[in-house]
Amino acid sequence: MNVPLLDLAAQLKTIEEPLKEAVLEVIDSTRYIMGPKVDALESEIAEYVGVPHAIGVSSGTDALLLALMALEVKPGDIVVTTPYSFFATAGVVARLNADIKLVDIDPTSFNIDPNKLEEFLTSCSDAEQSRIKAIVPVHLYGQCADMDPILALAKKYEIPVIEDGAQAIGSKYPSSAGVKQAGSMGDIGCFSFFPSKNLGGIGDGGMVVAKDAKVAEKLRLMRNHGAHPKYYHAMIGGNFRLDPIQAAVLSVKLPHLDSWHAQRQENAQLYNELLSSTPVETPQICYERSHHIYNQYVIRVPEKRDEFRKYLTENGIGNEVYYPVPFHLQECFQDLGYKQGDFPMSEDAASHTVALPVYPEITNEMQEYVAKTIGNFYS
Repeated sequence: MNVPLLDLAAQLKTIEEPLKEAVLEVIDSTRYIMGPKVDALESEIAEYVGVPHAIGVSSGTDALLLALMALEVKPGDIVVTTPYSFFATAGVVARLNADIKLVDIDPTSFNIDPNKLEEFLTSCSDAEQSRIKAIVPVHLYGQCADMDPILALAKKYEIPVIEDGAQAIGSKYPSSAGVKQAGSMGDIGCFSFFPSKNLGGIGDGGMVVAKDAKVAEKLRLMRNHGAHPKYYHAMIGGNFRLDPIQAAVLSVKLPHLDSWHAQRQENAQLYNELLSSTPVETPQICYERSHHIYNQYVIRVPEKRDEFRKYLTENGIGNEVYYPVPFHLQECFQDLGYKQGDFPMSEDAASHTVALPVYPEITNEMQEYVAKTIGNFYS
């Protein structure tokens, strides 16, 4: 049996005609830059996330970069984030020549550990604290970071919070103010619509969301070279515009998102049951089961991770490691001054985790085959 890590063709079959109609409508309109399709998606995402403002951008990476630019992060400033995420989380900080400071993860959630964040902030001198311009928690794999203590620390030290929700649109957090959507809790939230995401386009795309009207207006200006009106530039921005074809496709997909999440949650629960008798550790639920959207279903294997992956691949089962090298061990970040052992929880996750197929259209029989193959590996 062949079980791919992700099968976009299976999803396409269910919405193929409305997707094609939406794309052709953009083509026929000749409105190929911005326009009503982008405006419509921005309104839909703002309503879905529960924020007043949403700004469509060219990718999840550019969403993070634009957020930092809007906060006027510059060389010598400090941005605090996790060592364990997709490269863009730290890469955008480096592109602005700001200093990256890392805080290890909670091994249960794989997200930044609020206790270690507090330890880091407490250890900073007054001069260092004055340089910290943003905290960037990542909602990894579709489960929110523990935001209440993070936001309390941000308020105490007067530091803006940018939520990296690239893998988490629709995930929820039971905050002290009620259940909140990922992206709606910090000062700015960032999403990716890369095709493999739960809400994915047919190319690159992203979204920045904000609660403050002035911040949102700045984001809108900066995504289009800081121009308003045309050819008059109040500030320096970039070309971070969302393509209207991507916006049209995402508007077709968005109404299906919650049902796709529900199916991923059911698939995850089945895996939990099927794998309960094996040595692997299934993903931990930090809040409620319905709050985790399983952008990835990531297990821990006790040992021989490479042999385990090879066995799955030889038996036709797609798998992936998100992520094999934490930021502090990446060659391009050696000048940060960190070394092996500085972030043991991130290093452990990088060495022992594997993502299994969990997309909505995977069948029970396919999951049973995955679990049986894992059992065979250990037997």
